[in-house]
Amino acid sequence: MMAVNKKEDIRLGLHRSDYMLDSETNSLLQIELNTISTSFPGLGSLVSELHRTLLNQYGEVLGLDSERIPRNWAAIQFAEALGKAWVEYNNESAVVMMIVQAEERNMYDQYWLINHLKESHGVMTIRKTLAQVEAEGLVLPNGTLVVDGRPVAVVYFRAGYAPTDYPSEVEWSARLLIEQSSAIKCPSISYHLVGTKKIQQELAKPSVLERFLDNEEDIAKLRKCFAGLWSLDNEEIVKSAIEKPDLFVLKPQREGGGNNLYGHDLRETLIRLKNEQGEALAAYILMQRIFPRASLTQLVQGGVCFEELSISELGIFGSYLRNKDKVVINNQCGYLMRTKVSSSNEGGVAAGFAVLDSILLTDE
Repeated sequence: MMAVNKKEDIRLGLHRSDYMLDSETNSLLQIELNTISTSFPGLGSLVSELHRTLLNQYGEVLGLDSERIPRNWAAIQFAEALGKAWVEYNNESAVVMMIVQAEERNMYDQYWLINHLKESHGVMTIRKTLAQVEAEGLVLPNGTLVVDGRPVAVVYFRAGYAPTDYPSEVEWSARLLIEQSSAIKCPSISYHLVGTKKIQQELAKPSVLERFLDNEEDIAKLRKCFAGLWSLDNEEIVKSAIEKPDLFVLKPQREGGGNNLYGHDLRETLIRLKNEQGEALAAYILMQRIFPRASLTQLVQGGVCFEELSISELGIFGSYLRNKDKVVINNQCGYLMRTKVSSSNEGGVAAGFAVLDSILLTDE
């Protein structure tokens, strides 16, 4: 697509920026920015409402106020962004196409968005795997993407971020077909790659944010939430990470949870990569490990309630829609709170490491 240099007039991004509260600095430090398949706007909103409802009924007993759980409109606002993108495409017979995995486990989170999109915006959604797109899709001479006989206005990826999503050339052909079309991609391949760990690490370098922002206060605010990020061509940092692996996280260019390396695994991998040299080093970045304060939490699993030390990760949803030079949407869209036992290194809900939670605001 870089060789073709195809112009994308309409850009749609549905993001989630994830943070943890660092106990040493007492500030929110960014874990990552997700630009593809940002999950749980649907179920995350429902969990917030569940907790508000429980506190409305039992708040006096617990000594907690339901109004201190912020309203979470993530699903409604994501659906609004998809609906407005559909309007910008300007074809009333077109549909939104959601790209899903063949054996999708997170379908109900997705259906919540589909429901809002139909009820509030009158927009029809079809769900297809990449293999189905390759079998049923074509691009007309005017650039229109047609799948199963229907023109597609917006392609919303809830799959396509993991190597397992591309088991054959069929899936790659489908991705290329989508990119070559005039359909709005959420995200396009370039927008997808902006969410890689490498770009996050490059943005943290001195003088890089200044390329994109003029306001010094805004730049300072962004830098304040950056954790330490380094490429593996920094020999001093690699040496430090081998000596003190518990202070770092080794991250590959992967999404979906369960891919990061810690402790002994981190040290062994760094030693191996140093010996191999070459391009293998570029597949990872090093990140400062964030140590949030653990708190005692009531958890229920298999109908059994138990207490465990836990830590939480806060995700802020955001939507961005631009048509040429006109910015149509640039909004914060609610939040995702995930809680996990403090002994777990990973934090993915679908990957089985964490649970959905809510924020409770205090006066502190």
